[in-house]
Amino acid sequence: MSEKEYYGLDMHGQMILDEYRDDLPAFQKMEEVVHGQLEKFIRSKGIYVNAIESRVKAEKSLAGKLELKGYKYNSLSDLTDIVGARVITFYKEEVDKVAALVEKLFDIDWECSVDKRKKFESDRFGYMSLHYICRIPQSLYYDENCPQINEYRFEIQMRTALQHVWATMDHDTGYKSGIEIPKEYLRSLSRLAGLLELADEQFSLLRTNITEYRRKMNRMVASGNFDEVPLNGDTFRSYLTLNPFDKLINAIAGVNQAEIERDNLMRFLEALLSLDLKTLGDVERMKKECFESAYQLALHQFAGTDLDIVTLSMALQNLCVVYIVKQGGGENELQRFYEKIYGPNSYNASHAKRTMEQVQRIKII
Repeated sequence: MSEKEYYGLDMHGQMILDEYRDDLPAFQKMEEVVHGQLEKFIRSKGIYVNAIESRVKAEKSLAGKLELKGYKYNSLSDLTDIVGARVITFYKEEVDKVAALVEKLFDIDWECSVDKRKKFESDRFGYMSLHYICRIPQSLYYDENCPQINEYRFEIQMRTALQHVWATMDHDTGYKSGIEIPKEYLRSLSRLAGLLELADEQFSLLRTNITEYRRKMNRMVASGNFDEVPLNGDTFRSYLTLNPFDKLINAIAGVNQAEIERDNLMRFLEALLSLDLKTLGDVERMKKECFESAYQLALHQFAGTDLDIVTLSMALQNLCVVYIVKQGGGENELQRFYEKIYGPNSYNASHAKRTMEQVQRIKII
């Protein structure tokens, strides 16, 4: 074991440092438990965070703190940041969600905890964190050989990614080092803090607006008000929950009493957009106008076969094929359509040629 480093502390400070050295394995176990429980619980609740960090205060760092402020602490247990964790969220409102989970997970020392977000200083954006001082309850983790794990307190900081970026950059400038900084630099720091705080607010507002837009579109889809619903990934996914192509695929499957395999139709979105269908109302009109011809095309495709499984995508594919032909498209247009849904491959050209031959044998209605 390496020789213990001497830091020149007074007797009181040295006593606390010796306590730290004796209980370092307990602190390391605390850090492991805290990090593991935070990660497990937050993810189990479906909250996606930027990062979960934790550490045990380094001996040199503790010695520096004791040198400056050792008189404030009667014993090691008075220091609440030997073990520290930080949860970095993407959005402001998620800080409160994480805090609620932390309250369920650990015992909170409310008297020593602080919500720095309520101290609105113009140059303190990066320090607007929520700080909880906690203990690990025995119901969460207990080791009879190391009871101090449940006795020592630790700190959890919760803040947004932009607050974290600011705090890190601010720390690197030496702003908190006690060095006198010229007013023009302080003014620049304040302006940057304001910009980042505004960005934090706007990201949250934008997410709220997008969420409300998606809910509105889902309500419109559910109500059948398709003409006012733009065709995009969100609306098409919602539209598919209504099973809009079931009537056609059921009719097609009935030809051979075939089983229906429900495959994913989202891959058709790009193809539908390339056909200049701009709203779900356009998709509905295509379905209505091309239904009978799409069914007739399937009859011709099934002729002389004993196919007993059909995929749901066959209905939408036939609707698109008929629509392309109705719009004056030929083999080239059909080949481009197949490339949209199947990707580029050597089979698309022959597939388009065979489909065109089949279409020419039926009466397009």
